[in-house]
Amino acid sequence: MLLGCIGDDATGASDLANILTRGGMRVVQYNGTPSAPAGGDVEAGVVALKTRTAEAADALAQSLAALAWLREQGCRQFLFKYCSTFDSTPSGNIGPVLDALCGALGTDRAVVCPAFPATGRSVYQGHLFVGDRLLNQSGMENHPLTPMTDPDLRRWLALQTDYRVGHVPFALVDAGAEAIGRALDDARARGERYIVTDAIRDCDLVAIGHACADEVLISGGSGIGLGLPQNFRLRGLLGDAETKWRGETGPAAAICGSCSVASRGQIKEHARHFPARAVSADDILAGTVQPSDVADWMLANQQSGGPPLAYSSADPDGIASAQKKYGKARVAEAIEGFFSALARLVVPRGVTRLILAGGETSGAVVAALSLPAFEIGPEIDPGVPALRAVGSPLTLALKSGNFGAPDFFVKAAAVLAGDEPQWGA
Repeated sequence: MLLGCIGDDATGASDLANILTRGGMRVVQYNGTPSAPAGGDVEAGVVALKTRTAEAADALAQSLAALAWLREQGCRQFLFKYCSTFDSTPSGNIGPVLDALCGALGTDRAVVCPAFPATGRSVYQGHLFVGDRLLNQSGMENHPLTPMTDPDLRRWLALQTDYRVGHVPFALVDAGAEAIGRALDDARARGERYIVTDAIRDCDLVAIGHACADEVLISGGSGIGLGLPQNFRLRGLLGDAETKWRGETGPAAAICGSCSVASRGQIKEHARHFPARAVSADDILAGTVQPSDVADWMLANQQSGGPPLAYSSADPDGIASAQKKYGKARVAEAIEGFFSALARLVVPRGVTRLILAGGETSGAVVAALSLPAFEIGPEIDPGVPALRAVGSPLTLALKSGNFGAPDFFVKAAAVLAGDEPQWGA
């Protein structure tokens, strides 16, 4: 294994695995830290954790365990992958995990670049944008678990670490890999450990990746992986990674726990044409709806041309009301538990195409189904690949909340069945 990656949730890990696969690496996504060695043909291993909203101590323990396993596989470089919207809180764990990884690896710097222009995330002057909006005006300020109220990554990260945070501006990024490398060296000379790096185009991420060819640790969103495979290829370290995707045409089911603007739009679009059923936190906590009820409904609605969709997503006011009534943690646990139970019911009854939306939902369901690893298939929409559970007929799509086109759910079902992706459809 050449490249060892640690993702803070399942959807982001699959996004990164997708990018590395498209770059020509043999990639396996592991759901949690494995207990056995990786296969000898794996060139990049992506360990998907569920630490995005975990307490720092828990996130550190899980991340360091993943790092130890990846080091045992012989990795030459390591990547800490977090969300392209830098999801965290002022007391969040991105800074502490970076501190711990740097310490364990004996390195004194790491690039910080959550940008992914293909999905509308860009960093300019150290500020994170979603489309043409600053992060704190993009809807992320209403995130139920990690409200992002400051778009300045330098300021936000500085709240989570005692180390100095620097910046490589776009003018230097635009000048190419050599200029970026010099800027990173200058930052080190100033005593800056974490260097927020601007990127507004995919080619910027490629240049940053090339500048980081000899870095021990890199951090960022999945886009930071765009330039990494070529580094290994130029050194003659990559084999032939071409594999053929095999779809499954069995029953499909879609589950959405994301409350993002994009997910709410996708639900609205899907419900215009295909079966969709809302499941509220009130219903779950009151016991007025059971996972078995929704499972029966899903399996009875397989002839509509699109996957039946169960969703909990509410608008910001609805989220705030439920959290005020029951508490933030209780609402999250109830929804994740319900959807995990739902997945455990529909998969044994024949569902072979499972579409999950939302990082927390995806992580909970993957854990509930005890799926140890994924093979990586074609890209459904930017940032979302088709996946196959290793040794199983189950195929999946794990979508981060704000990713995907309006018709994502029906498109994902088609790609999981073996159809060619239809971008822009």
